[in-house]
Amino acid sequence: MSELTPEDALRLNVLLAGEIQAIRIDEANMTVLGLSPRGEAAVKLHPVGRSDQYLRRVRELLAGHAIGSPGGYPVYIQRWTRMGQARDKGLDRLLLLGEPEAVVSVAYSNGLTDELARCAWWAMPTADNARRMLERECVVQGQMGKILADYLIEHLPFENEPHIIIDTVRIVLQPGLTDAAARQRLWKKAAYDNAYYIGFLERMPDDLPEQRTPRSDWEAQRAKLTPLIEQGNTYARQLERLLSGSGQAFLQTSEEVLRRPENQDVVVALLNAVAAYFSAVRPEFGHHESSVEAALAHAEALCAGHEQLVKIRELLNTVPELAEEIRAMVALAGMGAEVATPVLALTTASGTLMRKKLEPVINPILQLFAALRGQPFTATTPRRRR
Repeated sequence: MSELTPEDALRLNVLLAGEIQAIRIDEANMTVLGLSPRGEAAVKLHPVGRSDQYLRRVRELLAGHAIGSPGGYPVYIQRWTRMGQARDKGLDRLLLLGEPEAVVSVAYSNGLTDELARCAWWAMPTADNARRMLERECVVQGQMGKILADYLIEHLPFENEPHIIIDTVRIVLQPGLTDAAARQRLWKKAAYDNAYYIGFLERMPDDLPEQRTPRSDWEAQRAKLTPLIEQGNTYARQLERLLSGSGQAFLQTSEEVLRRPENQDVVVALLNAVAAYFSAVRPEFGHHESSVEAALAHAEALCAGHEQLVKIRELLNTVPELAEEIRAMVALAGMGAEVATPVLALTTASGTLMRKKLEPVINPILQLFAALRGQPFTATTPRRRR
C-alpha cells in the first residue's frame, strides 16, 4: 500500500493541529477539507499509486488522530450507526474521520446537539441526515432547524417513495420550522400525490390548511353536547370535534387518501393517523381490533349491548338522533393499521390491484366516514391518478 507523501503527511498534521470541527474528503478532486471556527481549509493530496489505497492511508491517519484507532473507522460503530446507538460521548471526534458512516452515526445519535448538527451537515448534507437530525428537539429549536427543513422542502419534489414523502412532511411540519406559505405549498402538492396529506393529518389534524364548513347541525348539537363536555365526557368532546369544521376537514382529507392510496405504506400511515385522531376515546374500551368486523362488533356492544359504557350511554341519551354517528366514532376508535394486516400480509400489490384487494377494509371505513360527515356512502371505484 502506498505511503503518504511527506508533503501530504505534513499538511494533514498541520490541519489536524488546528481547531478542526469536521473533516470531509472530496475523493473526485483528491482533497481533504476541514471545518474550523474560521471557515474551511483544504489540503490537496498528491497520491502515489492507486487513489483508493492512498485515501485509505489518509483515513488511517485521520482515525489515529481522532479516536486512536489507526486501523480506521471501527467496525462495531458501523453496525450501530443506523440504530442510533453510537455513544453520546466523543461524537465530535467521529466527525474528524472523513467517513460518511461516521457522520451518519452522529446524525442518528441520541446525543446530537445543535452545534454537532451544524458540523455534521457541513460534512454530509443529505436529506436522510436532515430528517434524522430533525427528530431531535434541540435541533428543531436550534439554529439548524429551519436550515434543514428548508433543504428538505426544496428537495421534496425529487423524492418518489411515498414513505419518504410522508416522513419528510411529518418532520418539517413540526412547530417553528415552516411558515403558512410553505405549508400551503406542501398542501397543494397533495392534489398530485396524496401521500403529502398524511403528514398534515398526523401533525396538525385540527388545523389543516384547507378547512371545511362544520356539519349543518353542528351548532345545535354543540349546545346539547356542551354540558357533557364540561363534565369531562371524552366521547361528547370527540363527537363535537368531528362535527366541527376542522373535524369535517380531517374526515374528508382522510377519505381522499383512503379512496386512492398508492401503496401499502400510504395505507398503513393513514390508518395510524386516523387511529391517533381517535386516541382520546380509545383507552376507555381497549386496544385496536385485528379486523374491521371485530371493531364494528365491539362498537355495537359498547353502544347497545351489555358492555355499554356509562359515558356512551349518557351521550346516546343526550343526542339519540346521532346514534349512527356515535357508533361510527366508537368503531373508528377501535381501528388502526392492524385491520389491514390480514390483507396486506398476503400481497405485495400496489396501486389499483392493492385497492381492489383492500375493498373489504376500505369500504366499511368509508361508510363510517360518510356517517360522520352526514353524507351518502359511495363505495370505492377504480380511478386513474390525476
